[in-house]
Amino acid sequence: MTAGLNIRDLREVPQYFDEVADRIWRAWWEPDGRTLAEVEAALRDVIARPGFPFSLVATYGDQFAGTITSISSDIAARPALGPCLAALWVEPGVRGQGVAGQLLETAQQRLIEQGFERVYLTAKPRLRGYYQPRGWTRIEGDIDADHLDVYVRTLR
Repeated sequence: MTAGLNIRDLREVPQYFDEVADRIWRAWWEPDGRTLAEVEAALRDVIARPGFPFSLVATYGDQFAGTITSISSDIAARPALGPCLAALWVEPGVRGQGVAGQLLETAQQRLIEQGFERVYLTAKPRLRGYYQPRGWTRIEGDIDADHLDVYVRTLR
């Protein structure tokens, strides 16, 4: 694990709720014309019940470092594909330090513990060099208006 990095469920560290919602909104929802209030409502739904779905928060001490969320489906064009990892975000100042990898690994481990056998995600084509060497298999491309790639990873 990355030295000094802590990864916890957002339910355990609700003080990071606003930062998580802000990053998700700015990176993905705001460009689509969605409001911060919509993100907050969706995130509240994620953390409203124990287990799955879930949102994880990475911190160095008290410093917010990143987040990832796992939900039933995140691929509008392929709603039957799930569960999905979504909204992987790492703060610019700590990128390149393994935070994304640790968030992905922790989220996958939680999904295994909850009995899931595979997981999906979407990413921009420029990220193929990140996901494919880490065990993700690209199964489709040019999805939705953002022309995303769809990946799957077997968990067991």
